[in-house]
This record gives sequence, C-alpha cells and structure tokens, in this order.
Amino acid sequence: MAFRPSLFRSFFLGGFECSTHRRRDGQRLDLIRGTRHDVLITQDYRQLADHGIRAVRDGVRWHLIETAPGHYDWSSLLPMIRAARETGTQVAWDLCHYGWPDGLDVYSAAFVERFADYSRAFARLHLEETGEAPMVCPVNEISFFSWAGGEAGLMNPCDTDQEHSDELKRQLVRATIAGTLAVREAAPGARILAIDPIINIVARPEQDPAEAEARNEGQFHAWDMIAGRMSPELGGAPEMLDILGVNYYWNNQWLHGGLREALLPGDPRHKPLRELLADAHARYGRPIFMAETSIEGDERVPWFRYIGEEVRAAMRAGVPMEGICLYPVLSHPGWDDDRYCPNGLLELRPDGDIRPVHEPLATELAGQRRLFKALCGAS
Repeated sequence: MAFRPSLFRSFFLGGFECSTHRRRDGQRLDLIRGTRHDVLITQDYRQLADHGIRAVRDGVRWHLIETAPGHYDWSSLLPMIRAARETGTQVAWDLCHYGWPDGLDVYSAAFVERFADYSRAFARLHLEETGEAPMVCPVNEISFFSWAGGEAGLMNPCDTDQEHSDELKRQLVRATIAGTLAVREAAPGARILAIDPIINIVARPEQDPAEAEARNEGQFHAWDMIAGRMSPELGGAPEMLDILGVNYYWNNQWLHGGLREALLPGDPRHKPLRELLADAHARYGRPIFMAETSIEGDERVPWFRYIGEEVRAAMRAGVPMEGICLYPVLSHPGWDDDRYCPNGLLELRPDGDIRPVHEPLATELAGQRRLFKALCGAS
C-alpha cells in the first residue's frame, strides 16, 4: 500500500475524557480531575506508551485558566505540557470541550473574541514550553455540541429548539475560525483538528425519508462552514479545514424519530463504517483519522475488532486513514449520574499510581497493531 500514516507518533491514540460543560442541573463537570488524570498524567502517558500509544487527545480547561477576562492562570495546564514533553507523548489539545468560563454568554461577540485571545495565549505558551507549534481542536464536536446544548437541552446553554441549535452551531464555527487564526498567528505551523461525529439516520418505512436525509446532510454543515462552502459570511475558507477527525460509536446509526433505535452491524439498514469514512474523505480530501470510538463492558474487544477491520477495508479502498483514537482510553464517571463507565483500556481505582488494565482490550490492541503494521507500516 502506497499510503503510510505520518500525522501521529503512533497509529493508535489514547483519548482522555476532558468534558468541562455544565449539565442541565447546573453542575460543572471536570473529568480530568474526576479521573485523577491531572494528578497521574505522567504515569498515564507512560502506561499508554507501554501499549504502543505515543499520541493522545487531551484537554485544556478554559474555565480554570481564564480566571477573569484576559487573565490566564496556566497552573492546571503546565504539568500536562511538561508530562507530555517528559514522556515523549504527542498531544492534540482540545481548547473547548463543551465548557467555557462562567459569566460568558456563548452567543455573544465577546465569546468569540475571548476564545480567540485564549487560543492565542495557549499557542504562545505551548511554543515557549516545547519549542513546537501545537496540534489543537479549537471546539470539540460542533455538531453534537450544538444539538446537545441548543436543541436537546442536555448541557450548556441548555436551549431546546432548532433555532437555537442552528445559531449555536454558527457561533461555534465563528469561534473555531477565530481560534484557528489566532493559533496560527502565534505559532505558525500549528495543525488544526476539526472533530465531529459521522452518522447515518434511516427513515422508518412509514416516514418520508426527506427529514432523515436532511439530518444526515446536517452532519457536514459545521465542516462546510469552516471550509467556506456554506455561510461564507462566518469567515470560513478551504485552508481553515486542516485535519478531519471523525467520531463513531456503536449507536451512531439509528432509526429516525421515536426511541432512536440503534442500527448495528449485521442489520441490512446499517451502512458499513468503511463507506462512511470514504464519503467523508471524498467530500473534503483532507487528512482523516478516527478521533473517538469505544463501547462499554465486555463489548470492548469485539467492537474494537470491528473498527479495525473497517478502517483497514477503508484504507485498502484508498482512504488515507492517519490513525484510530481509543476514546476514552481511561474509564470515567458518567456525565449525568456519575455512574462508572467501563469503556477504557485503563480502569479507575480510588488510589494508587498504576491504573488497572483491561487485559482483553490490551491483547486485542496488540493484535491490531500487528495487523496495521503489516498493512501500511504503521506502528
């Protein structure tokens, strides 16, 4: 195979759940703290390296850093940057993973301005600390974020209608573009990730398929806006869309309306993941990687095996996949009720420095690494 992945230090990445949003009950999440990743980050990175993972997704917690407008306290971030440097870990940093400082209106012009200033300050700090331009995702999952916060009321700003969802998406695109420009100004050569889910919604037999089709097309709107193909007044342009990150979970295909019944592999209405990946790459022609995938419990191994099979099939068909991120790579407390979500390669425990390893997934990961090395030389 002619294509050899080169974007990341390892083909498999580990993603640390770093959500910082306010839930609909008003409680602020901080899952970096909730998993003790802030305390154990050096050891976490070393443990992943033991499994061949030398690149990760991790989070910058804006709400902790910008203590007042334009004033930044980097004490929560500097240990993370230094742990990455010490362990030789490549980090792709989420600058806004659903959360922002209290008192800031997400729909305001100030939101975009302050996000750009914060992004610029982060890029300068990263360059000063490491001598390298950063890799960043300015705003994680714009499409999901705008649905969950603007239409479903699941998280900040907790709105519940399509109009708010559409405006929130546009505003998050404005912030992404402003943040991208600011990061590139401060650190030329920075790489920018645009990460969103890929989905497939199927109409039920009695339904007009137009609405499901419109929802499917909507998954591309944020990327289209960033690239200037849609709503060019927002400032998008082709060069704004750098690296495409696609998120895909077991329930990313479902029947439209009702209880949102998932369409699983084996169902004739299920569209193979290899085709979804090919469609996304064909639409944009940008470097592409799987930015998130996981499932809970004993299904971790068969799901990961399925993902590996589909990504290899996509690569054989000519899709230049740059990597697969196990996300979350560390199991974590749930968003809504703090229940334990056993979905990682590493498990939580209340004390100690070494995370327990989910050995069946570790064994499967070792096997998948061998398969991808044979296919494309990826380590």
